[in-house]
Amino acid sequence: RARALLQQLPPQDCDERYCPDLAEEERRQLRAFSARRRREALGQGLACPVPGPCHGCPCKKCGRRLNKGDPGISASRLGDQFWHPSCFSCHLCHQPLVDLIYFQQDGRIYCGRHHAELFRPRCASCDQLIFMEECIEAEGRRWHLEHFCCLECDVPLRGQRYVMRSGQPCCRGCFETLFAETCQACGDPIGADSEEATHQGLHWHARAACFCCSLCRKPLRGQPLTSRRGRLFCSETCSLGRDASSTASDSSDSAFASAPSPDS
Repeated sequence: RARALLQQLPPQDCDERYCPDLAEEERRQLRAFSARRRREALGQGLACPVPGPCHGCPCKKCGRRLNKGDPGISASRLGDQFWHPSCFSCHLCHQPLVDLIYFQQDGRIYCGRHHAELFRPRCASCDQLIFMEECIEAEGRRWHLEHFCCLECDVPLRGQRYVMRSGQPCCRGCFETLFAETCQACGDPIGADSEEATHQGLHWHARAACFCCSLCRKPLRGQPLTSRRGRLFCSETCSLGRDASSTASDSSDSAFASAPSPDS
């Protein structure tokens, strides 16, 4: 319950004490924003048997019939509507509302987190609402300007090239040192600015010199290919030609080892 409350009702969305780094103007906006939400949208559902006048009415969410005496949830801010207890959930995340605390907007109910995000972006780093005029937008999420940093070295990335790693931005240097895959052909890391080709869990630079047939060196990007013993070939003919000598040697060794001795 405590974890669900922290998720659905983030304290930093309504109390400036949980946002120590805010400038005074941001604090003022947070106080006004929180007061307006409490005044216009906050409510607590009431669990009660469905009364006689609402007999046969549909559940606001699922539309199934509610009969007199059935357990139901009412929300005073939304009139004479009723919900099944399991249907009284956030319109966006669909989680049941802890302690039946809801925020309403345009006839729908939300948890506090997703109601706040209808009006203000949330920083993907600190999880606080953003009240600054400027913010960073990347990969469909938002950051405070000072929070868009490399996940490894904390260098600011505003205006810099970056790579996303586990949902967080990473500078090119850290990515190439810590996370870049090694090319099977040349053995060098595949950098953030390099195109990559993959096959059966292995990685190559997508350039013609690396991602090519192991026998005839034909580039394989966008072409059909076959693989044998971890090597790539443009055709079955090339794959057999590459292994002809080793196959003959393997067969000879195997035959010698398995041949019976003259004495037997």
